[in-house]
Amino acid sequence: MKKTLIHGLSFVLLVFLLASCGKKTERSTTTGWKYNDQKWGGFEKVDYDGQVTGPNLVLVQGGTFTMGLTDQDATYEWNNMPRRVTVSSFYMDETEIANIDYREYLYWVDRVYGETYPEVWKRALPDTLVWREELAFNEPMVETYFRYPAYDDYPVVGINWNQANEYCKWRTDRANEMILIEKGIIDPTPDQKNENNFNTEAYLVGQYEPSVRKNLPDKRTGGERRVRLEDGILLPAYRLPTEAEWEYAALALIGMQATSKDELITDRRIYPWNGNTVRYQKRNKYQGHMLANFKRSAGDYGGMAGALNDKSFFPSKVRDNWPNDFGLYNMAGNVNEWTADLYRPMTSADLEDVSNQDLNSFRGNIFVTKKLDPETGTPVTKDSLGRLVYELMDTTTTALRDNYKRPEVFNYLDGDKESNVEYRFGISTLISDKARVIKGGSWADRAFWLSPGTRRFLEEDKASRTVGFRCAMTRTGNPIGNDADGNTFKTKHKKVKRRYK
Repeated sequence: MKKTLIHGLSFVLLVFLLASCGKKTERSTTTGWKYNDQKWGGFEKVDYDGQVTGPNLVLVQGGTFTMGLTDQDATYEWNNMPRRVTVSSFYMDETEIANIDYREYLYWVDRVYGETYPEVWKRALPDTLVWREELAFNEPMVETYFRYPAYDDYPVVGINWNQANEYCKWRTDRANEMILIEKGIIDPTPDQKNENNFNTEAYLVGQYEPSVRKNLPDKRTGGERRVRLEDGILLPAYRLPTEAEWEYAALALIGMQATSKDELITDRRIYPWNGNTVRYQKRNKYQGHMLANFKRSAGDYGGMAGALNDKSFFPSKVRDNWPNDFGLYNMAGNVNEWTADLYRPMTSADLEDVSNQDLNSFRGNIFVTKKLDPETGTPVTKDSLGRLVYELMDTTTTALRDNYKRPEVFNYLDGDKESNVEYRFGISTLISDKARVIKGGSWADRAFWLSPGTRRFLEEDKASRTVGFRCAMTRTGNPIGNDADGNTFKTKHKKVKRRYK
């Protein structure tokens, strides 16, 4: 009996010692103060495992590449001269946004805003009349393509650039709301109405009160608190990819590296796959199959009966056709896709000073800030849709800065001043401050437009039956992934003994 009791006490003591070792308090490397300890002020340092991958996203490891045309400039527009740039790591949707995805968005908008603000739902509706043509019988597509379940997994079209951006905002909030629900922090609230709906930014500044299940422990007060941005729990915003990101992701040159350790690409690519043909070339059951959905020649949208080539006369399913080396589907053909960029024919290759143009190249910045209450310095009350209010940066403030001088920089180094001309929309050009870059080619385009280097534009408030979109997201932290190390080295240097234990 005594022996059993002794063994039991020994086991309990061992567990206590192990637990004590596991609870070793981490200290600041600069002050020696303890982290996450109420007695030491309660400054928190989270045990962060890295950014989680949002629904339908794929990590695109960034790098340097030659952006621009990779084939002959058949249109002689000279609007995409080759130049070397670097793109930071980011996430990209594996597929284009499908009809079923957009219908889910419309359902939510109608459920939350429909009674009080029906115009919000109306603004979000796709333009199904884009299918009409004077000399073609496409009327069945007007009625069926977006609504009929046979087309659930087909890319949504008839969406303009502004609508695509609104979808990205909605998706950000729904994804972050689900994260908090799955972590047991808040309860599902499907009865949200009007401004009382979950908005990520409003939640972070305390202007949205969810149904709380269990908040995080507050190391400062010993009580509870809501999630903060510093916790790393919430995802960055979904958004449209920049033109540079889109082109880099489409080319997927990661599949052409000579070895995994060499900074060497074996060759340039014309398309998102190897070779100069649009057909599968390896000798197996897929040999000769079309790799993308496009218009083969005049009057040939899908081949002959009994031997259809791309097996589609209109858009095809978002997971049809050949995925590239990043695992992204339909980065050539199917539908053109909106990018975030404002269109200008001039590129950074045309400019003398490209020192600030070769990393994450983008045209279209509008620098804004949250509108603050002048007395409290906190954001003003959210708007009727539940979103925080933003305003342009004050020009008196931007004038004092070295990195930018104006809050809206659409026309910065766009060639007007250098060539003594200006973009006069409707008079000398069709390019305006609403012209947005579209990329990728579509089911109705010839193979030339399948090359990621080609570029066209469409007004941001217009829609087309050949244009859809997919979302992107910024990657934070390690550009390779959560399980990868940085550029670290193992050395034989002895570590200096810490003063605190």
